[in-house]
Amino acid sequence: MIQQAFAPLIQTSIRDPRGAAGLIMAMNLGRDVLWTALALVAVLNTFLIMLIVTTSASTTSMPLPGYFDKPLTLFVLIAGLMVVYIHAMYWAGMATGGKGNLMDVLALVVWFQVLRAIAQTGIVVLSLAIPPIGAVMSLVVAVWGLWIFLNFLVVALNLKSAWHGLAVVLVAFVGLVLGLAFIIAMIGGAALGVVS
Repeated sequence: MIQQAFAPLIQTSIRDPRGAAGLIMAMNLGRDVLWTALALVAVLNTFLIMLIVTTSASTTSMPLPGYFDKPLTLFVLIAGLMVVYIHAMYWAGMATGGKGNLMDVLALVVWFQVLRAIAQTGIVVLSLAIPPIGAVMSLVVAVWGLWIFLNFLVVALNLKSAWHGLAVVLVAFVGLVLGLAFIIAMIGGAALGVVS
């Protein structure tokens, strides 16, 4: 039953992201449900990053930050950044003439992260089987994902266009960088492997 409801929403998100955004917002999911879903998505992203790091460890010699070896620290970092970015996008949208609800932004970000996790899992499997095709698909998914996300923002914040959504994303990114500095300070540079 869940699969029957899940698959059409995924298809709609890919073909008509604004329509999918309207459907998700119409669910009126509660605050507790959404924040719990965000935590679960952060867990899923942590697992995927650890999987990617593990599978690519033998093919790359590039040193990685220390927190990639610490799942709990990585989870806190991912969850914290998502919370900061959601708030940053909401307030950036409000400051640039948008109108919306923080919970709608949260719901759509959570759903987008679910879509991203599904796509990333497929890319990991494809990259292990046929690396060149996996690299191409990664680029395609990144571009398509940006288009979906911008349209989600347009609906959630009642923005004028996808270009307005892009402006909100860029402004929010500045807030994300500042938030990252704060999170690193809270967790501790040593825990993240930033300092020796």
